[in-house]
Amino acid sequence: MAKRTAKNSVFLNLFQDKSYLLKLYKTLHPEDTAATEDSLTDVTIENVLTDNLYNDLGFIVGNKLMILVEAQSTWTMNILVRVLLYLAQSYHEYFQRTSQNYYKSKKVKMPKPELYVIFTGNKGRKPDRISLSKEFFEGADIDIEVKAKVIYESNEDDIINQYIIFCKVFNEQTKMHGMTRKAVTETICICKDRNVLRDYLLKKEKEVVTIMMSLFDEEQIMRSFIKSEKYDLAKEKAILMLRDGKITIDEVSLYFPELLESDIKELEEEIVQLV
Repeated sequence: MAKRTAKNSVFLNLFQDKSYLLKLYKTLHPEDTAATEDSLTDVTIENVLTDNLYNDLGFIVGNKLMILVEAQSTWTMNILVRVLLYLAQSYHEYFQRTSQNYYKSKKVKMPKPELYVIFTGNKGRKPDRISLSKEFFEGADIDIEVKAKVIYESNEDDIINQYIIFCKVFNEQTKMHGMTRKAVTETICICKDRNVLRDYLLKKEKEVVTIMMSLFDEEQIMRSFIKSEKYDLAKEKAILMLRDGKITIDEVSLYFPELLESDIKELEEEIVQLV
């Protein structure tokens, strides 16, 4: 499917602000007391591998290439494939940016990768670390390996945990109010009251509402598109089965419940014309 063009999610909008990005880095590396906003280089890849339902963040600090992949509340090990592709693209762009040629004999310099997955759903029995070889190749010694640390909600009051809580509050509000502006505004109100991303939400409340509503619109468009595709496919299959005598017109609703009575009448007319 074509990539969506919705604005960046709250995840990217939040951490593209250097002050919050520095807080994120210090959450992961509290020992690095010398790090400043100026020492962070944003290398996030825009609209290359993702469709904005999933959002990836990349930045360089010293000799470290930090990649954080945000996972929605539905768990899948396929996120390791995204990490692998994102890492490869990040290095490709890094070599271009630093004018290094990996086709020449001189060994290139490259930052050490650190890979993380921020999971906004419940942990349950999910692992703290995931690896490509273990999950896709039964632990075999393969020629390429990708490992990532998974970050879940915790009792810590850091910027990453606040973001995860924000997502969970949002999920609760959409269950109550659906995909509506009320769900968005209630999420923001609740999080400000709970001191969750409070400063960010106070400064950028209107922008956050716009971002989240844009994402809603895009999700609704995509759902409508998928529903339309399934509907058209059902009609095509129904016509083929009717033409081949595999079902009767009275059985169409049984095999294809997504088709309306008016659709079935149209199919009947089409079959008559074909005969």
